[in-house]
Amino acid sequence: MRHAVTALVVCLAMVACRQPETPPAETETMESFAEADYDHVDKIDMHAHIHAKDGRFVDRARRDRFRFVDIATYAADPDEMRMRHETVFGQLEAHPDRVLAVVSFPMQGWDDDGWAEKTIRYLDEAFDRGAAGVKVWKNIGMEFKDRNGDDVMIDDPRFDPVFAHLVERDVPVIGHLGEPRECWLPVEQMVIHKGYYSTHPEYHMYLHPEMPSYEDQLAARDGLLARNPKLRFAGAHLGSLEWSVDELAAFLDRFPRVIVETAARVPDLQYQSSRDRERVRNFMIEYQDRIAYGTDLGVEPTDPTEEAIAAARERWRSDWRYFATDGAVEVRQLDEPVQGLELPKAVVEKLYRLNAERFFGDGWRASPS
Repeated sequence: MRHAVTALVVCLAMVACRQPETPPAETETMESFAEADYDHVDKIDMHAHIHAKDGRFVDRARRDRFRFVDIATYAADPDEMRMRHETVFGQLEAHPDRVLAVVSFPMQGWDDDGWAEKTIRYLDEAFDRGAAGVKVWKNIGMEFKDRNGDDVMIDDPRFDPVFAHLVERDVPVIGHLGEPRECWLPVEQMVIHKGYYSTHPEYHMYLHPEMPSYEDQLAARDGLLARNPKLRFAGAHLGSLEWSVDELAAFLDRFPRVIVETAARVPDLQYQSSRDRERVRNFMIEYQDRIAYGTDLGVEPTDPTEEAIAAARERWRSDWRYFATDGAVEVRQLDEPVQGLELPKAVVEKLYRLNAERFFGDGWRASPS
């Protein structure tokens, strides 16, 4: 069944089917960070799009002790896609101790014989150049069609040789598959994401009932993971399960090798914690080895560096306050401030650095200076 809009009206209600287990008492009583500790803790933003042609943004971010996973997302325009890749490789070359490059692959020629072999060669050339991972994007499942006009989903068997090759090479994959569940609601019923879909109607699936449903997107992702159990996979944007920590916990239980990252979905956690703070806090502690911090920040070639770093710092510090302290946090989409989770230090260290380091393994070329 490709559409279930009626069932989605309650998409932001908390599901009560599974309460994360209460963490051990010793974890609960561990010391937490203060807001001022932000300046002294090494951090990784696991989901960034730094397309500046110089290194000034990353230079400025050294003060914040940030490293980056710099992602070149798919673009249908070959020139745009080439620019994205050249800039992430440029950032890697300028900052090998601060930046990892993640690439995507073109879909042109999908219907031709040899597409998979050509794509594998393309990716191998990127790995030889220093790429540390691959990103698959929502164009697969929400945009791209084959020559017959059928939607191409990520579990299509024609992808199998590519993912088998990535498993063989043990290359990490970041998957942005599907969208927030609000995407299938009218804008006026949204809480967190109405701003994005008001300005990006092409991805607002409520307006495109002919496209695959939210459930279809997640089923295709799960099909990919079931067929490739050894794939090193990170679900971008909380795995498109941003609306419920219970559903996200069930997903992580089904796929024990998978992690998720928080890019552009911290407000969804904040909305849930405004309704049940302990549920979200317990989830973050119980699954402390499976969640990495990311923002989805974008820096374009024409963006003034100082403005870009100022905007990034505002977000980074707000997110730190939410995860690391119990202070009040202003959330643009919500009417009232949200109390921070005050996670134990060990959990914050994993969220902000250790889980990303483990996921990418030896992708980091050098210790940050």
